[in-house]
Amino acid sequence: MILLDTHTWFWTVTGDAKLRLPVRREIDRAYAANSLFLSPISLWELALKHSRGKLQLDRPLRPWLGNAIAVSGVQLMSIGVEIAASCAELPPAFHGDPADRIIAATARTEGLHLVTHDRKLLDLAKQGFFQAIAT
Repeated sequence: MILLDTHTWFWTVTGDAKLRLPVRREIDRAYAANSLFLSPISLWELALKHSRGKLQLDRPLRPWLGNAIAVSGVQLMSIGVEIAASCAELPPAFHGDPADRIIAATARTEGLHLVTHDRKLLDLAKQGFFQAIAT
């Protein structure tokens, strides 16, 4: 069961070559097994980047997000009590970015392997908070 970090999901949707072939295969297997997940905070992150002019899309934001969810085959997780509480249990020095804290807490709480390129998230995984696959 795999949780995609925001950038990994974006790369998957856009066909970006930054994903190594073994990682792409893991994502494809999770997709086929209906075990591919995304935190809704990733939608917020992309929307925010787009609104600030840091991310160009090939269509307006709402249709892009809807299409991206459909073509990637991800299931959206919910941010409930356990994930919110797990955010507070992560080391305070880990990250000030609330989106990354929510993504880390989601992987930890739900027992998902996080696919990411983010060094801080990979370092936290090495500390045993959750499992990760480096892109």
